[in-house]
Amino acid sequence: MNAPALAASRAPLLDRGADFPILSRQVQGRRLVYLDNGATTQKPAAVIDAERQFYEQSNANIHRGVHWLSQHATDLYEQGREQVRQLLNAARHEEIVFTRGTTEAINLVACSWGQSALKQGDEIVLTGMEHHSNIVPWQLLCERSGAVLRVVPVTDSGELDLDEYRALLGPRTRLVCVAHISNALGTINPIAEIVRLAHEAGAKVLVDGAQAVAHQAVDVQALGCDFYVFSGHKLYGPTGIGALYARYDVLNGMPPWQGGGDMIHTVSFERSTYADVPQRFEAGTPNIAGVIGLDAAIRYVREVGLEAIAAHEQSLLAMATAELQALPGVRLIGTAAHKAGILSFVVDGIHPHDLGTILDMEGVAIRAGHHCAMPLMTRFGIPGTARASLALYNTQEDVDALMAGLRKAQKLFGTGRKDD
Repeated sequence: MNAPALAASRAPLLDRGADFPILSRQVQGRRLVYLDNGATTQKPAAVIDAERQFYEQSNANIHRGVHWLSQHATDLYEQGREQVRQLLNAARHEEIVFTRGTTEAINLVACSWGQSALKQGDEIVLTGMEHHSNIVPWQLLCERSGAVLRVVPVTDSGELDLDEYRALLGPRTRLVCVAHISNALGTINPIAEIVRLAHEAGAKVLVDGAQAVAHQAVDVQALGCDFYVFSGHKLYGPTGIGALYARYDVLNGMPPWQGGGDMIHTVSFERSTYADVPQRFEAGTPNIAGVIGLDAAIRYVREVGLEAIAAHEQSLLAMATAELQALPGVRLIGTAAHKAGILSFVVDGIHPHDLGTILDMEGVAIRAGHHCAMPLMTRFGIPGTARASLALYNTQEDVDALMAGLRKAQKLFGTGRKDD
């Protein structure tokens, strides 16, 4: 590790205690070391304050009211849509639909676009590293439509086999679904190339960006994808809010998937007519406060700087990877050349759940299990892994605490170096 990288990893990007109040608390009598960011990130004070301020000063329902407070709340909500547009560099704000998160966004595409576009014998291409939320909705769609799934295999290093991907594309391929960054491996997939090849075959592409938007800049126009989805709670925002990006021409041709208020023009017992996009896909009263919080989270991340965040996390990842590989009996699962700040590993003689429990007693929070990627675990012949995932507020001291906890676990189980 070179000196500039070392300095970058030790230099804080922010005041952890002031910006993230929860990081000042103790867990199990020890300083909280939070390394479960792949599951959900902690929330900065700016996000917490934004939600509280909305309820204290601006709370009203949106789009329908003629009174000032309703119009003010509507303005705040639509400002949040513009923040998402800028984050993804979408061409227009109508291409952004608010959802409860990545899972609902994928289901929206499956139930609206998929149900209307796919027929018997059509093919959907997935990859072997997908999260369950990017597998099960397509299985359900295949059951309803008669379409079939094809799966791109994963190499031993945790990368997609692009030769096999090319071979899977054909005249019946209608959709390719792929994670931008694998939640279980940290692999950063070559999305632009994947999209280019899919479009050459006449297929559309949905990208699961849940693990990407908090860690690197995303430009949907440069990627060329047709759909892009993410969750706010992995982007330092609230739970229960997320977004779907869809190219305007595609979105505008999709039928509604939920009926109710605010997604209609007219309603009679004979027939109803539907609102323009994106309101057509936002039936009922939305999570207004969640959008306000997501707006604040995006502003926070952009103020810190996505390039600075990426550099900081990459520096920590390089150090943690080297230290893990130096520990006896530890095997990394996922060693792709291009990775985000996710370290999945197994330790000889220690079940991942036991490892997670021991680390928790040291105040270190990691994830242990299959990470909603059971087919991927099967591919590697393991029941699950221990996963440490990094965020902008993590430090080298957090990595040191993780390593100390792992050495303690090995000592308790009688593995590792005898002199530890």
